[in-house]
Amino acid sequence: MRRIRIYFVMLALSALCACGGEGAVTVSDTAPRIFPDYAGVTLPVNIAPPNFRLEGIHARARATLEADGERIVVSARDGAFRLPRRGWRRLCAAAAGGEITVTVETLGRDGIRYAPFVIRVSEDAVDPYMVYRLIEPGYETWGEMGIYQRCLESYREDPVIETSSAGYGCVNCHTFCAHDPDMMLFHMRQAHPGTMLLRGGRIERLNTATSGTLSPAVYPSWHPSGRYIAFSVNTTKLITLPDGNNRVEVFDSASDVVVYDTERHEIFTAPHLSRGDRFETFPSFSPAGDRLYFCSADSVEMPARYKDAHYSLCSVAFDAASGRIGTEVDTLYNARTAGRSVSFPRVSPDGAFMLYALSDYGSFSIWHRDADLRMVDLRNGREVETAAINSPEAESYHSWSSNSRWVLFNSRRIDGLYTHVYMAHVAEDGTLSKPFLLPQRDPDFYRTFMKSYNIPEFVRGRVSVPQRKIVSAAEDNEAAGVVFRVQE
Repeated sequence: MRRIRIYFVMLALSALCACGGEGAVTVSDTAPRIFPDYAGVTLPVNIAPPNFRLEGIHARARATLEADGERIVVSARDGAFRLPRRGWRRLCAAAAGGEITVTVETLGRDGIRYAPFVIRVSEDAVDPYMVYRLIEPGYETWGEMGIYQRCLESYREDPVIETSSAGYGCVNCHTFCAHDPDMMLFHMRQAHPGTMLLRGGRIERLNTATSGTLSPAVYPSWHPSGRYIAFSVNTTKLITLPDGNNRVEVFDSASDVVVYDTERHEIFTAPHLSRGDRFETFPSFSPAGDRLYFCSADSVEMPARYKDAHYSLCSVAFDAASGRIGTEVDTLYNARTAGRSVSFPRVSPDGAFMLYALSDYGSFSIWHRDADLRMVDLRNGREVETAAINSPEAESYHSWSSNSRWVLFNSRRIDGLYTHVYMAHVAEDGTLSKPFLLPQRDPDFYRTFMKSYNIPEFVRGRVSVPQRKIVSAAEDNEAAGVVFRVQE
């Protein structure tokens, strides 16, 4: 009788343990579906922790991350993993030049242990900061926008300038000289209009409109010396379309390329950069400063023939000592024969590669679903394979890191509507890694954030000029005028 009582007690305890314990674990031969997708990506050794969640699973789970003797175990109550910053740093240091193995399992009665996936860690560090604009996805309004800086080694984000502090006008086209946070410019429109130059803590407000140019300065590119800045001047319009593929079209009915001399306070151009029968736009200086790249298309009637605008990729010589633009235009991509359209040419700081956007037509590739990124090896003219970083949605604006090993770019691949920032590693031979989404503290950040990222730029440090100083300069200082001339 006593043995029978003991048997029933043991049976009851077993049933209790089965109800309250972990239960049997099913071993899966497939990796988990996670968002953001960090499986198989290559990360910089100094990047912030890539937090992620299990897709479609809101249950208790555990992730084990291991690399060369280092190991961290992270628990999740709702399927969302937030990695400890110190532990992540130790893992990255151990895995530099190698990889981190990640094993995920759900807990409870029907627990699943998924097949491991790997995260590769490059010894190539990335610039510690990036700067971008946050804007409504339609680009028709600018009441609530700003230019922000984000520390890539953490999640800290600070405003450089917000429209709510500066009269609710548009701020746009920020750029830096050789990734220097102390050499920056951006435009202010509507409220306190002008081009703001931030150099060594000093702020200069410019009125770049002249009687000889189509508009105030628009798309910029610094010469590496810091003395010259190339701009486009554009007569631009925006229309909405019934086309389900491309909802918005931005087009130029006229555009030229000019150069601003910061010492002479002079804007100048050459006849072959301001032709009446051509649209010239998107200037970009080479890292050596000896060439000026730009995009050029036959002028067509706008907006009636906006799909017939195809931009070639061109370049001219530039002599910084004399400030003269060369007279012979070289064509690297001929839209007349190739049939597509180039925008945003950018050369890597080491001069090895050029990355550009290619779309079926026009110049505003950010709204073209067909837009992809293309790359050419400037050392031998070889077209570099870029399938790894493209998607069925639009890939557009891009930026190189100061060491030429990383690229940032905009993509609409998540939902076709909002632009987000992706990053990919570039090997010395141009091989591109699988891109990854900018890490956030909250794994669900991109599910709820209602702004688009615009013009992501790598920076070697933090922009130190306080926002209040920029606003004061815009409000209190009269915009300095510039003179204009056409080079003979």
